[in-house]
Amino acid sequence: MSRAILTTVYFCFCAICFLSCDEQQEGWINLFDKDMSQWEKYLSYKHTNEYNGSIPIGTNGDTIQPLGYNNDPEGVFTMIEENGEPVLRVSGERYGCVFTKQEFQDYHLKVKVKWGDKKWIPREDKLKDSGILYHSTGDAGKDYWRAWMLSQEFQIMEGHMGDYWNIANSAIDIRAFLPEGMMNAVAGNNQSFLPMGTGSQYGGFCLRSENNESPDGEWTELELVCYGDKSLHIVNGKVVMVLQNSRYMEDGESFPLTKGKIQLQSEAAETYFKDVKIKKLNGLPEEYTSYFN
Repeated sequence: MSRAILTTVYFCFCAICFLSCDEQQEGWINLFDKDMSQWEKYLSYKHTNEYNGSIPIGTNGDTIQPLGYNNDPEGVFTMIEENGEPVLRVSGERYGCVFTKQEFQDYHLKVKVKWGDKKWIPREDKLKDSGILYHSTGDAGKDYWRAWMLSQEFQIMEGHMGDYWNIANSAIDIRAFLPEGMMNAVAGNNQSFLPMGTGSQYGGFCLRSENNESPDGEWTELELVCYGDKSLHIVNGKVVMVLQNSRYMEDGESFPLTKGKIQLQSEAAETYFKDVKIKKLNGLPEEYTSYFN
């Protein structure tokens, strides 16, 4: 048997491991295995409290280079085992991500996440933070923190599971209450769509409609449904944000942003991920169509 065939068999085996018979029949594919064979890494910097968006400068006045792709000497990303299942531990000590080798379009993603105990500068006195970045495209390091690709963010933060951030020059429309004064936009599943992100008067952040995170120390299940230019942020079965018209802005023009890789962030907090699985969609599931009517 050729190496190519053996590799294909291996990936197929990894895709069905740890999935129930029902999940396999429904078309779910497991994205985690003990070797993280379907993922790559990118690591940037250990940011300081004084970071202002500029490339960090060393004591000799030279610019500091990021660690870059697939270079993780500090073990920011490590696979461990819990109850026989592969679990990704993200130390958070350096900003960066793991990202899928494959691009995805029109899918339902499920991820389970829980917090560790450690936090690092510049988030030692702030909430623990991470995220799922979807429709990720281009080179890493294009955002303010010089750690991630152009993408849309499903926020993972203590008390803020399901918030939205635009990454780099992305934009999207969200069902949300109008912001006022110092208040940011807040998602509301029955509100009109507001433009958010690059080119919008309302900024690049929107708060989830409600907090549905599991108690501290327990796993929270996150679901991301993407079809066409639409997406839903779902936390423990509750839709907390409705989004559409996913796009990015370049030289004043708008371009669709409806497919790409998936990034899991390292953002100064110890985080654990497991049960990361994905299913191709041939249409928006019926139970979600009313959110866009």
